[in-house]
Amino acid sequence: MTAPVVTGIGVAAPNGIGTEEYWAAVLRGESGIRRITRFDPTDYTAALAGELIVDPAGRLPGRLVPQTDHMTQAALVVAEQALADAEVVTEDLPEYSAGVVTSASGGGFEFGQRELEALWHKGGKYVSAYQSFAWFYPVNTGQISIRHDLRGPSGAVVSEQAGGLDAVAKARRNLGVGARLMVAGGVDGSLCPWSWVCQLQSGRVSDRSDPKRAYVPFDAEASGWLPGEGGALLVLESPEAAAERDAGHRYGQILGYAATFDPRPGSDRPDGLRRCIELALADARVEPSEVDVVFADAAGVPAADRREAEVLAEVFGARQVPVTAPKTMTGRLLGGGAALDLATALLAMRDSVIPPTVHIDQFDHASLIDLVRTTPREQPLRTALVVARGFPGFNSAMVLRRPA
Repeated sequence: MTAPVVTGIGVAAPNGIGTEEYWAAVLRGESGIRRITRFDPTDYTAALAGELIVDPAGRLPGRLVPQTDHMTQAALVVAEQALADAEVVTEDLPEYSAGVVTSASGGGFEFGQRELEALWHKGGKYVSAYQSFAWFYPVNTGQISIRHDLRGPSGAVVSEQAGGLDAVAKARRNLGVGARLMVAGGVDGSLCPWSWVCQLQSGRVSDRSDPKRAYVPFDAEASGWLPGEGGALLVLESPEAAAERDAGHRYGQILGYAATFDPRPGSDRPDGLRRCIELALADARVEPSEVDVVFADAAGVPAADRREAEVLAEVFGARQVPVTAPKTMTGRLLGGGAALDLATALLAMRDSVIPPTVHIDQFDHASLIDLVRTTPREQPLRTALVVARGFPGFNSAMVLRRPA
């Protein structure tokens, strides 16, 4: 399969809306994690998250706002950014040659909650609340497709934090069988009371009140993760299609990908993380020694962090490749998280700089991994690996390469 090229990037994150605004904040080590303002979190066991403070609705035509929820509004803004960055005029593309694949996880809860509130307070029909469960997963795909007339192969994937990689992988397959252009990635938004209660039930959300110490993966005091909202969308094209229209940007190529699923707990079988990484490297025809940086999943759960550090040491050798987790500045964005890591990795390769993992004061795995902390590390970057793990057992890995 010919490796597709990324010709456009759009980003909405808690520390910046817009690709360059986000990237500048990351290099400054600027966090978007703060106390939730979307609703009053006082009576919940956790109150911090990576919230999109800038309302994306202000960047959309007024007619769209009452028809969409917060997650969809953010996704529409990000899709417009990505297509503009790629300098694509979708009307000029052959009909049915361009499509959309997105990931989703928690964002539909907001729409569902609005429907339930209508049912409770306004006497809404039960079918309305029921239908909210049926359509919230593909809503971003549908709205982006409609707005930009992208009527080619499309779809939606649901694999929690791993979903952004899985969506891009599906788009890669579509390009391999004839599509010319795909918009792919994920934008999620999970901050509403209903979603918050569901996430707290996992027992993995940090209950700390200090934004600098609540989500600290690979730290001796790691206490869980923090949800966030936002994500990224990428414009992918075949190299031939990008060359034909003389695309101005070629951020990188999608060289390889793999996905595995962990075995049943208690089965005494190893999890699928190492196998996933090794399969992705094999798919890319890349040796471990060729990888210049790893963007880690960084669960913030001590046992998961330990396992990831061990796997990276097993695959690459102890401390043989720089590791980073800039999601410490945004929280874990569920369906949008891995897509944002992809965008961040592409920007890192473009500028030859590894972004930092912030607020890790008591690094707990120094013998296993070389974690880039506190400040960016400048060095040439040609090949990057992005790792993502989704609850309850998804593993995905993707290999990127900077254009020659």
